[in-house]
Amino acid sequence: MSRSTRDAIRALARRDRRNEDGGRKLLSSADRRRTSVRVWLSSIQGITLLTLLAFGLGPLYWTFKGAVSPTQELLRHPLRLWPSDPQWGNLSHAWTDLRVGHYLGNTVILVTGSVIAHLVVATTGGYVLSVLRPKWATPIRWLVLATLFIPGSISLVALYLTVLDIPLLGISLVNTPWAVWLPHAASAFMVLIVMKFFDGIPRELFEAAKVDGAGPFTVFWRIVLPMSRPIVAVITVLTVMNAWKDFLWPLIAIPDTGEQPIAAALPRLAERAEQSVLIAAMLLAIIPPLLLFLIFQRQIMRGGEGFSGLKG
Repeated sequence: MSRSTRDAIRALARRDRRNEDGGRKLLSSADRRRTSVRVWLSSIQGITLLTLLAFGLGPLYWTFKGAVSPTQELLRHPLRLWPSDPQWGNLSHAWTDLRVGHYLGNTVILVTGSVIAHLVVATTGGYVLSVLRPKWATPIRWLVLATLFIPGSISLVALYLTVLDIPLLGISLVNTPWAVWLPHAASAFMVLIVMKFFDGIPRELFEAAKVDGAGPFTVFWRIVLPMSRPIVAVITVLTVMNAWKDFLWPLIAIPDTGEQPIAAALPRLAERAEQSVLIAAMLLAIIPPLLLFLIFQRQIMRGGEGFSGLKG
């Protein structure tokens, strides 16, 4: 990347930060010094915080409480706030007897492949439609948008027949991770949000790169991708959430019960497991994505703030 291109990127970033700093405050310093405003603002903030904690942490706490409660107590006193005799062994029973660790491993494999497939298709598709803009870009945009109005359940049969016998290749992807990865990659929603993000990147950067002799691949790899970290974080989070909880398609595409993810395995395990042990298995299934959010929450928040791209 030449010096002129780097200077253009820095100038646009500084201008963007100045614009954000100028419009960030809702209340002036004088308003905040007024007692009535401080009391009103603190009350609103406190009520909002307590409401969010109740709705956010309430289900997590209730799952944890059910995971360490005896089954009979869950049936007799379901609204008790804490079990009289916590059964911490339910977690180990769920891990060993129900093979939760094995199904979580399957889930991690499927989720990781889905994230990679989403990123490859969404970034390259958005780059072609937003930055390169060939002659057929406009009709392709409308066709991609039109697929959002097709319910997923309608295409299940056609999608299964496709992975059962890949056209021209004559191979079957059933009972393989590819049967989940490839359909997940064809997400019109992800392509459209990436395209919208790329539309917000000033065209001057691409023109400066072309003047420096950069080709389409160089512009994509050296300029567009480094500036797309916020949208990459958004895509990653959305893909992990959708792929982790996906139940119907993995159940159809992977009929081998030993290779299914945790979301498809839990309903089957419910037929032979005690209620408390089953809830413990659910708790173990919740922990990985929860930890992922806690570890990368700063990147996720930055991704949400930078969703609209750079302001020109």
